[in-house]
Amino acid sequence: MSDDLLPFLDTERLTAELGSERANQLLNAVRRLEAENRSLQDELAENVDCGGIVGRSEATRRVLEQIDQVAATEASVLIEGETGTGKELVARTIHQRSRRHDRPMVKVNCGAISAGLVESELFGHEKGAFTGASERRIGRFELADGGTLFLDEIGELPLDTQVKLLRALQEQEFERVGSSRAIQVDIRWLAATNRHLEAEVQAGRFRADLFYRLNVFPIHVPPLRERTEDIAVIGQCALPHIARNIGKESLTLTDSAIERLTGHAWPGNVRELLNVLERAAILSADGRIDELNPALPIPRALPQKPDGLTTLDEVDRRHIRRVLEHTEGQIDGAAGAAKILGIHPNTLRSRMIKLGISRP
Repeated sequence: MSDDLLPFLDTERLTAELGSERANQLLNAVRRLEAENRSLQDELAENVDCGGIVGRSEATRRVLEQIDQVAATEASVLIEGETGTGKELVARTIHQRSRRHDRPMVKVNCGAISAGLVESELFGHEKGAFTGASERRIGRFELADGGTLFLDEIGELPLDTQVKLLRALQEQEFERVGSSRAIQVDIRWLAATNRHLEAEVQAGRFRADLFYRLNVFPIHVPPLRERTEDIAVIGQCALPHIARNIGKESLTLTDSAIERLTGHAWPGNVRELLNVLERAAILSADGRIDELNPALPIPRALPQKPDGLTTLDEVDRRHIRRVLEHTEGQIDGAAGAAKILGIHPNTLRSRMIKLGISRP
């Protein structure tokens, strides 16, 4: 349906023929369909992910296993990872494998909405609710009814909005701005962040109760520097799309170019990799991307661990396993592992999933 249909509807005639209540229902249905259409168009425009999550590393296989475990459920999922790792792609894969796959996944970029318009964007508003509200607007919550709501950059939400979001999550209902009438919805919740939300909770910048509601099933998307064996797979997968995008018949990525790419630390992760490949493809005269291409980053040795030292995750993994063995797998309670470690049981479960720890 065209976005321009609504202005051509004769609202006065509709009201006269159908009555105000039925006319409003019809107009709301038109608004919702147009909003759904825009959301689906945005999804198609952004879908340059080579058709799904690709990779052969153990880290990628672990993420795919977690997606398979949670997709068919209605559990809330918190997707954590650095910028550019593919958190939105993980969310879309969960939605596509869920029972709600035939309904839209509505995305809200919480960091891109101005503070004064957050509630209107999420919950919608009534005509005249504030200056400039010339007509009723359907918010993202209402649009996602029956489907999935993906809250990207959830850590950017203001604290006062977090309170209302928590209520909407708990009760599956909300009010439009300027209205006191509760609207019931049926929504699957997915959220993503590049922040360490547990630290944000401790600092008072994120509500603990909202964190625990969203963090039912956490998924950590590892940075590209921790799964360099995926670089060749992602690169080969992306080349046909890049070729179409720049108007070339075909592109070739040589083994020597792949070797050079694997030596880069990739602070921008997969997004940076795809941008580098597109730039290299543009600079390639014959479609062959080799190690001499000026767009390829200069290899830098990844930091090596001195003998006897290990990563913080490895230390945590080893210590949590020891505590779990001591408690014989008990997490909750006065004698549980969470009490010994001095953290909330849900936080411990989140760490166990992230670190791949199962109960003894």
